[in-house]
Amino acid sequence: MIRNIVFDMGQVLIRFDPGRFLDREGVTDPADRQLLMRELFVSAEWAMMDLGIMTEETAEAAILPRIPGALREKMKRLLWHWADEREMIPGMEELAGELKSSGYKLYLLSNASMAQHRYWPRFPVSGLFDGTLISCDVHVVKPNPEIYRLFTERFSLKPEECVFIDDAPPNVAAAIGCGWQGIVFHGDREELEQKLLRKGVLIRKAAGEE
Repeated sequence: MIRNIVFDMGQVLIRFDPGRFLDREGVTDPADRQLLMRELFVSAEWAMMDLGIMTEETAEAAILPRIPGALREKMKRLLWHWADEREMIPGMEELAGELKSSGYKLYLLSNASMAQHRYWPRFPVSGLFDGTLISCDVHVVKPNPEIYRLFTERFSLKPEECVFIDDAPPNVAAAIGCGWQGIVFHGDREELEQKLLRKGVLIRKAAGEE
């Protein structure tokens, strides 16, 4: 029986869209966009921040020499402020509330840097969660099986009572390999709800919903 609903964060609960962050900084030239995407959002430094072995300060020092002078201020603002304006994935805050009202424990398991501790509390949905485990704090990232073991150990949970929801199939596959149930999220709250129902998760609908 599933008792615990474990969510990934980016692109499951909260949008993570580097293209929008670049738009916000006014980066319109395709070559500039490609360079900043490559050297920041899909860089080794970004991955090392998720692992908790780099900070924004050390990442800035490593990345800056690779950035042309005209783009350096934009790169720094993106590094430090990319998370300042973010949106929830439509319908997910409501679904989390319904799951909580239905008696399930809610948890967060995310690959993220230390910045997560600053921006996550700004989202009202964070108040519904019974616990969070962030990769930077344990120096392990999904889909390494160790992070799933650490998670269940930290919160004294049984793997078979957990269902993990993530937009990355390898992360879901790793959870299943550790004895959890898993669902790949495709951005559609209704599809997710149907998959949860098929796994025996009973959802008490909010007032006014069918």
